[in-house]
Amino acid sequence: MMLELYTSAFCGPCHAARAVVAEARALVPGLSVDEADVAHRPGDAEARDVRSTPTIVVTRDDGEVVFRAEGAPTLDKLLGALALAL
Repeated sequence: MMLELYTSAFCGPCHAARAVVAEARALVPGLSVDEADVAHRPGDAEARDVRSTPTIVVTRDDGEVVFRAEGAPTLDKLLGALALAL
């Protein structure tokens, strides 16, 4: 499974999202995380139709999106989304 985290440099909620993602990474073995600053990777953000930061996209190994959220999710919500990707 893959977690994509779209952020921007001066985004307050992005710091909270990073913290939640770090907690999830510590709890979920094999979780791959790709953080993309939308200013540096605009093509990736456009391909995922990212309109605000932070945005989290969770995909299964086959690329199917199983969860998408704008803003910083709670750890419980993110872990539930990751369970859908298994």
